[in-house]
Amino acid sequence: MSATKTAVDQATAKKALSISAGVIVEVTKALAARCSVNGKVSVDKMDANQLVQYQIAWLTAEQKIAEKFVDYAWDASRGTGDLEQEMAIVFAAETVNHVRTEISSRPSEYGIKASDLVSKIFNDEINQFLENAMAIQNYNEIADKIVAKGHFGAYGLDDDHEMFRETFKKFAEDVVMPHAEHVHRHDDIIPEDIIGGLKDMGCFGLCIPESYGGIQPNDKPDNLSMLVVTEELSRGGLGIAGSLITRPEIMSKALLKGGTQEQKDKWLPLLATGEKMAGIMVTEPNYGSDVAGVSVTAKPANGGWVINGVKTWCTFAGYANLLLILCRTESDPSLKHKGLSILLAEKPSFPGHEFTYTQPEGGKIEGKAIGTIGYRGMHSFEVSFDNYFVPAENLLGGEEGRGKGFYFQMEGFAGGRIQTAARAHGVMQAALEAALRYAQERAVFQKPIYEYNLTKYKIARMAVILQASRQFANHVANLLDDHKGQMEATLIKFYASKVAEWVTREAMQI
Repeated sequence: MSATKTAVDQATAKKALSISAGVIVEVTKALAARCSVNGKVSVDKMDANQLVQYQIAWLTAEQKIAEKFVDYAWDASRGTGDLEQEMAIVFAAETVNHVRTEISSRPSEYGIKASDLVSKIFNDEINQFLENAMAIQNYNEIADKIVAKGHFGAYGLDDDHEMFRETFKKFAEDVVMPHAEHVHRHDDIIPEDIIGGLKDMGCFGLCIPESYGGIQPNDKPDNLSMLVVTEELSRGGLGIAGSLITRPEIMSKALLKGGTQEQKDKWLPLLATGEKMAGIMVTEPNYGSDVAGVSVTAKPANGGWVINGVKTWCTFAGYANLLLILCRTESDPSLKHKGLSILLAEKPSFPGHEFTYTQPEGGKIEGKAIGTIGYRGMHSFEVSFDNYFVPAENLLGGEEGRGKGFYFQMEGFAGGRIQTAARAHGVMQAALEAALRYAQERAVFQKPIYEYNLTKYKIARMAVILQASRQFANHVANLLDDHKGQMEATLIKFYASKVAEWVTREAMQI
């Protein structure tokens, strides 16, 4: 017999979350002390404590998401009501439970006494909150309200952003979805009607100010529009639409951060219209997250630079005709990330899975698509440069930009992180819709499988996790508009990418 449902209010959820937040702060401080030597961070000690760091990062992400989810659910201006409030209560309870379960499994590793942990987060008040909030009946009611209301929770957008969402949702359904399965199964390229349609809608200028031909207001960034569009396109087809605006977004933000006025005037309007399609080249075969270790070189030659080396996981590198290349321009290895610069290199656009281009000067660029189990359409390439020439005026920031490429690149990556989250949300939304539709149609023992308790639990929990993640991403977008939220952007990318695996797997199980 399932437990009887007992109502849980916002204040109770917030109080429980404040306790779990305090525990996370305590173990984070203990970890910081353990990973320091004479007041400075020790890389060796951090390496020795990787698992604890990973788990604290995960719990921190979930904690911050839960706190914002509760705020959103009780904000009537966002169009929320009983459904969103029940979802937020469940997510808050699961978060508190995850915090105490993980840390109690190895308290000494987290630098906390087991007895202190019990008194703080295993007391009668917390136990009762979790029992009431995570009652199976709550999940059943969430699932039934989703079906009754016809949605998985209010998006909470203002009128302008909701109009954006509806416009690109229709485009995704009418133009993207009909191509998605074919492109995936045949490892095909992106159809021109998708790229052309997005050009016509101004999609590639989402992160470019109006003064440069884009649709972003001149006075302030609008990362939320980029998120909303990315999610809807990803819902329609991740590999053929969802990631198309990521590369121009990264390139345009790097240009806005570090480009000379002449470079902004030249390249931003071309990116906004889609006349120039961007490719981003940062990762190398031996360097990924360790961006400071980049080894592709650019050396001065004949009024410009010649590039040599290999980049990998360069998405859209074949079709792109303007490449942002992070390379080492300074020969002193002790400079590390301060020896990196960005060059903007032009090349012809090549559809397909391989390309080779030889410049009149003799320089060469070659690329070959990397086989993947998904994310097909755009294709990621390994690209080699052999004395590839780039004019001096294409050094981002001019001579003053030498050695600052790492910082210019990071400006674009923050937006790229929340875009990754938005892509994950689009995939989760599509999976959740398909799972619910199938559950209502598929009958076992004379009734739809949706009517079974386990199916309702799965649907409800998938929806709760998606909605919590989505609302935090929207919050981070607003932070980035004010040049804040770098850590939060990292956390939501981490969280959304991981839970997308779980949600899609659950959808397949249904």
